[in-house]
Amino acid sequence: MAEFLFVLHTDDNEKAARCFQFSRIAHEKGHGVNIFLVDDGVHWAVKGKDGSQKTITGDCPADYLPYLEENGICTGVCTPCAKGRDLDEAAFLGNMQLDTGGNLIDMAATAQVFNF
Repeated sequence: MAEFLFVLHTDDNEKAARCFQFSRIAHEKGHGVNIFLVDDGVHWAVKGKDGSQKTITGDCPADYLPYLEENGICTGVCTPCAKGRDLDEAAFLGNMQLDTGGNLIDMAATAQVFNF
């Protein structure tokens, strides 16, 4: 099976929905999946973030985030991006943790990368 890395750099609802949707699909198909949140995308790591706003296709990030958390899909959160926005790792969803750019590059070296 393939390895996929999904990188989300924005707080945009539609881009987040697609990132999380495709992450779920890849995982359900048995592929290796990692997600990395950078820039304003780090806001999606916070528990209680409202992800219920529907996209033009009728879905929303909240349709996918519980699956990703329940299945332990490893999600790295850019440390300087989170710290610069005063986000505390203690407030993150269970599958999300602070991570480094070095790890992002290592994952990208062996995966197919999708950017949102």
